[in-house]
Amino acid sequence: MMSVLTQVGGSAGTQVMEAWGRRGARARRVRGTEFTPAPRAISPGCAPAQERGLRFSVVSKLTDVPKRILIGRALRSDRLAETLLPKRIALPVFASDPLSSVAYAPGEVLLVLSIAGVSAYHFSPWIAVAVVVLMFTVVASYRQNVHAYPSGGGDYEVATTNLGPKAGLTVASALLVDYVLTVAVSISSGIENLGSAIPFVVEHKVECAVAVILLLTVMNLRGVRESGGLFAIPTYVFVVGVFIMIAWGAFRGLILDDTMRAPTASYEIKAEHEGLAGFALVFLLLRAFSSGCAALTGVEAISNGVPAFRKPKSKNAATTLAMMGLLAVTMFCGIIALAMVTKVRMAENPAVDLIKDGVAVGSGYVQNPVITQVAEAVFGKGSFFFIVLAAATALVLFLAANTAYNGFPVLGSILAQDRYLPRQLHTRGDRLAFSNGIVLLAGAAILLVWMYGADSTRLIQLYIVGVFVSFTLSQTGMVRHWNRLLATETDQAKRRHMIRSRAINTFGAFFTGLVLIVVLVTKFTHGAWVALLGMVIFYGTMTAIRRHYDHVSEELAAPEGPSDDSVRPSRVHSVVLVSKIHRPALRALAYAKLLRSDTLEALSVNVDPAETKALREEWERRGIDVPLKVLDSPYREITRPIIEYVKGLRKESPRDAVSVIIPEYVVGHWYEHLLHNQSALRLKGRLLFTPGIMVTSVPYQLQSSEVAKARARKRQDWNAPGSVRRGPATERAKEPVEPDAQR
Repeated sequence: MMSVLTQVGGSAGTQVMEAWGRRGARARRVRGTEFTPAPRAISPGCAPAQERGLRFSVVSKLTDVPKRILIGRALRSDRLAETLLPKRIALPVFASDPLSSVAYAPGEVLLVLSIAGVSAYHFSPWIAVAVVVLMFTVVASYRQNVHAYPSGGGDYEVATTNLGPKAGLTVASALLVDYVLTVAVSISSGIENLGSAIPFVVEHKVECAVAVILLLTVMNLRGVRESGGLFAIPTYVFVVGVFIMIAWGAFRGLILDDTMRAPTASYEIKAEHEGLAGFALVFLLLRAFSSGCAALTGVEAISNGVPAFRKPKSKNAATTLAMMGLLAVTMFCGIIALAMVTKVRMAENPAVDLIKDGVAVGSGYVQNPVITQVAEAVFGKGSFFFIVLAAATALVLFLAANTAYNGFPVLGSILAQDRYLPRQLHTRGDRLAFSNGIVLLAGAAILLVWMYGADSTRLIQLYIVGVFVSFTLSQTGMVRHWNRLLATETDQAKRRHMIRSRAINTFGAFFTGLVLIVVLVTKFTHGAWVALLGMVIFYGTMTAIRRHYDHVSEELAAPEGPSDDSVRPSRVHSVVLVSKIHRPALRALAYAKLLRSDTLEALSVNVDPAETKALREEWERRGIDVPLKVLDSPYREITRPIIEYVKGLRKESPRDAVSVIIPEYVVGHWYEHLLHNQSALRLKGRLLFTPGIMVTSVPYQLQSSEVAKARARKRQDWNAPGSVRRGPATERAKEPVEPDAQR
């Protein structure tokens, strides 16, 4: 490849098309000056491509091997289609949250009803019916969404397009909070289920929860398809196990006429408020209903993940939604029915409110979840199916967080593309997953788990608010979407379809809006206010980020006419920094001569009189035809005198450009970076804030860098950690080898 010298050096530069090597590269003479081809001019703080590659190879030595072990080899961008999901994998990937919620949603209903005593349990079937109606309404509504907006924006795109940017940002804030809560609640609930069998887990709840979050993070960093295959098995085992339990329980009860009793069937419940009636009873039922609505969390993830489906994307996503809704409501109703038949007893404060043989069970009592008690009554404690279902339940609660791991990064990518979040969230990682979004979600969930001590009872009070905010605004936006299309559509068949879809979304908007009010009223003082505060923080942060990006974009926009940025400088004053005469300094001087600047000088700082004297003598002895200027530094500073000098040059001639040329060592080991180039880095950092100053780094590759470069070349498909990969990868043609390099 032609050197930069051919671009900046005129006819002289065309004579030096030879690759820069540290040793053994044959130099050429142009006008009596010995040099080798020059490096690229760069902005302060940056390095040429070759230097960056060598530096990254050093970092790679430390991070690349463990990174590949954890997340696998990097995938090319053109292999993105291979990561798309079939329906059988998409179901556990995107629907593991609503499917697994049947492990705790029935219990939440009974816990609330227990406030009024066992007599209130007979309301649970009606609450289950209300949850079923709501589930089918939401599923039917979102089936319209995935067909109308298949790009993956989901509720955010629907609200932004039809209700405006503020509504869209409100939805995005609600979903981001809900995704973080999904991870925290699911992991904490799974830890508590596992802790009933393993005391160590209970004693170290927070540490175990953090460990599970990190494990899920690594699995998702490996890519959606690979993690989906891992998650599919326990999810399907759980679903099949619950259906077997429901079928076997129904067979035993209806055909064999067996009496199935839960381990708590003989317990009594001490009602906190006996004889509730009127408004108090209605409020209690509404609170129980809002707790049961936990079964709907995660439904929206499929509409956000449409791009991850195989073609036809919208049809497959809609089918997966229907499958998820049918499975979830069947399991939810089946568990509620079996809980009633087996006489499961639950209490918000079991140590005091659960009575056995006339005495409270005490603080040593461990209240098992509803699904565990039902499984024990149906299968028998310690039986094969009981153990399998218990293990699958604990595991699927951990994996339920995967819904958030697939929804949060995709939504974050879309928001980053719209400049509401940092642009790094729009970048796909080595395994074509949105790695930065996955890591951000894990960090937020770990913080929440630590703050709440991995207590699912406290965390679940924060739940649901965000998801119903997004439900309501999304369905309202879909109503406006259909109204807009109906205003221009004349085909009667299409109009009938649009009117039917509008009716579905209208009912969905009304029903979910009503539920949102119920949730806010019944859960606000129990912790819902924290979720609202989180939404406000996200909203304010994203608004500020968008304002910053808009301001920067406006400032950087190229004007139509002539401007100061396009005016050619009157003259160029080049300054080569030298500390002593060595090969990097000679190379930098040779390059500076080729630039043909109007003024060229070498600059050194006098911090040691003896060294400065030796430098002057060596300069004169060699007869270097570049003036050497020495700056005094009575306080032994290096950076400040140079900054003040170049600022003085700019002040004397504001229309001139000042080019500062800095020789740098390129090393191959991480510890060598601590020993070299520190002054150069500090200087470049300061020069970033000085207008009109151009900085050129002249790299000199030490022997250790050659070893690192050779090591890097041995790695196939090598990618520097953190390298940005956007869009389809293209095959790069190999650069032609110069004739001199072949000899």
